[in-house]
Amino acid sequence: MSDVDITARSCDLTFNTHKRTITGRGANELYGTLAVAGVMSGAAAGTITESIMKLECTIDPMAIKEKAGGGATCMFETGE
Repeated sequence: MSDVDITARSCDLTFNTHKRTITGRGANELYGTLAVAGVMSGAAAGTITESIMKLECTIDPMAIKEKAGGGATCMFETGE
């Protein structure tokens, strides 16, 4: 993610051999979520790098529908 122009943020997500890029608000939301979850950042030459591995999430649609703050539980290992 760029730490220079916050309006041009993007994140590259890699899942095994599949790669997806998200930009703008979605990239910023992902970065914020990782920061709140405690994933440490690295930085170099205008970029911010964060890495997680073995991401496993369980979603409970009924709990999400209640809008009480629950419904998603994720586990991961921090990367390098």
